[in-house]
Amino acid sequence: MTAVALPVSDSERGELERMAASTSLPHRQVVQARALLWAAEGVANEEIARRAGVDSDTVRRWRRRFVEQGSAGVGVIAKGRGRKSNLAPGTVEEVLRLTHQHRPDDGSTHWSTRTLAARVGVGKDTVAKIWADHNLKPWRVETFKVSNDPRFEEKLVDVVGLYMNPPARAVVFSFDEKTQCQALDRTQPSLPMKPGRAGTMTHDYKRNGTIDLFAAMNIATGEVLTDLRKGHTGADVLGFFKQIDASVPRGLGVHVVLDNLSAHSTPEIAKWLTHKDRRRWHLHYTPTSSSWVNLVERWFKELTDKRLRRGTFTSVADLSSAITTWAEHWNTDPKPFIWKAPAADIIAKVQRGRATLHQINTQTDH
Repeated sequence: MTAVALPVSDSERGELERMAASTSLPHRQVVQARALLWAAEGVANEEIARRAGVDSDTVRRWRRRFVEQGSAGVGVIAKGRGRKSNLAPGTVEEVLRLTHQHRPDDGSTHWSTRTLAARVGVGKDTVAKIWADHNLKPWRVETFKVSNDPRFEEKLVDVVGLYMNPPARAVVFSFDEKTQCQALDRTQPSLPMKPGRAGTMTHDYKRNGTIDLFAAMNIATGEVLTDLRKGHTGADVLGFFKQIDASVPRGLGVHVVLDNLSAHSTPEIAKWLTHKDRRRWHLHYTPTSSSWVNLVERWFKELTDKRLRRGTFTSVADLSSAITTWAEHWNTDPKPFIWKAPAADIIAKVQRGRATLHQINTQTDH
């Protein structure tokens, strides 16, 4: 007799299809997901067993477990089954303890699989598997900075609120400078890309001067106003503010998100903003040490990745022309960056970071 088709809801089918197509999940989970999809189509158990390379009793167990546990039971090894560990009791705990709490005796900043394996008396592959099972990656390090701005929450709520709920009859800009853009020329021509080899460029270079890039992104449209200057003094900032002001039609408010650089709040700028014609202007300062709050930084990354990092420039004029051309092409089909993280979620995450730092500082007495 052929078993009836396995009842599978739409959500369960979607989850099974995701598992079956995965290239990173365990092989047993992928195979079981495929088998259950065949069962849902009414394929006979014997045929499923042939396709999956197992016996029909195994297929029946998979079906029963799916009926009882749903997609959560797919690929799960039942308690008491599977290959037994040949590690001495406490080995996994010792590897985890050393990874988290100690450093190698030679003073290295982190363990490698080989150094930790030699310390514990196991193979390097064993250490690698324990790290993988517990999602530990000691060889990687990521930078961070928790803002100490006493008005962090207030400024964050202000800026994020502006992104997610901009005011009516107003234009919101995200503004910043990318200072010291270097006109770098390589010492030798780059070798072309070919099958099996990426494009290449020399590690050394010749400096041909620098330029400062001013940019203000319209967060609604993604269009970016730019200006290139030799410095970023208060006078330079004021000149760019005038450029922003001229680009916004009369009758619309101007809201500018910017950081706390001293050049952004010089007396000449303060005087310019007090004029009756600038009553429509509103400045919104990001918290200190929080450049990630400023959306235009994401545009700077696009510019750097796609034009500057691999570019070769024989002069500042060459660099300025390249930046201007790239920005003009961006503005022919601009794409805004959409802020999605609510301020409350960010504040909660920062508070957890502060609590962790306080605990570490308390333990180390500094």
